[in-house]
Amino acid sequence: MRSSSNPQAAPARADRHPVPAALRGWVLPLALLLIWWAAVQFKWIDSPLLVSPQAVWQRAVDYTASGELRVALGASLWRDLAGFAIGAGGGLAVGLLLGLSRPAERALGPSFHTLKQISLFAWIPLISVWFGLGDAAKVAFLSLAAFFPVVLNTYEGIRSVPRELVEVARVLRFTRWQLLWRVVLPGATPSIFAGIHLALIYAWLATLGAEYLLVSGQGIGNTMIDGREHFKMDLVLFGVVVVGLVGFALNWIATRIERRLLAWRGQSVARFH
Repeated sequence: MRSSSNPQAAPARADRHPVPAALRGWVLPLALLLIWWAAVQFKWIDSPLLVSPQAVWQRAVDYTASGELRVALGASLWRDLAGFAIGAGGGLAVGLLLGLSRPAERALGPSFHTLKQISLFAWIPLISVWFGLGDAAKVAFLSLAAFFPVVLNTYEGIRSVPRELVEVARVLRFTRWQLLWRVVLPGATPSIFAGIHLALIYAWLATLGAEYLLVSGQGIGNTMIDGREHFKMDLVLFGVVVVGLVGFALNWIATRIERRLLAWRGQSVARFH
């Protein structure tokens, strides 16, 4: 008898899902949006603190058309990227120094591990005294937010390079520079990129904190403060949505770059299968 079952069809049936894979991430946001709309439409929550999605959309249209969104978001992104670049660059240098040099680790390690225990926002009073309340203070604050995760991940990445690889490199008589560029840094690169990725996220989160606490100037955080002070809840909610979308975009871009630059890991492993 000929079997009616097709072994290749079983996985195809198992992969079927009522929602396409590309759209599954939208299920929860759309469900929350529907609940939000229903709560306002049917007055489940009768409060001026909860405005309708239509009001937030109209505020978004007006704010975008007037150019205010471009100005506010541009100011926030400029501070974010400037602080990220300074903090990540300094963190990479310090992390390499601590990871590659035992004397430097003994001299600087205890101080660094003490400083990293201090809450980021505890630096605000000192930064405001040193740099004032303008962009320089905000960029300094964001630099601190990006600095620590890059140092930690760079240091841990270098220290986690397998000793066996180092021993093989020494047997092959690698010079110190060859050992660094061909063994240590490639082995530590995934951890370093993870630290840079975290630094980008932390810098964006700190941008909003800096604009809330150092209120001088323009920015998306200042826009939300203005909405709160004038009881414009549609403006506040619009700011929350913008912050979330920008954070999602930054994370998506960083993930794509990290995958592209670390694609060699999969290729190198595949060669041994």
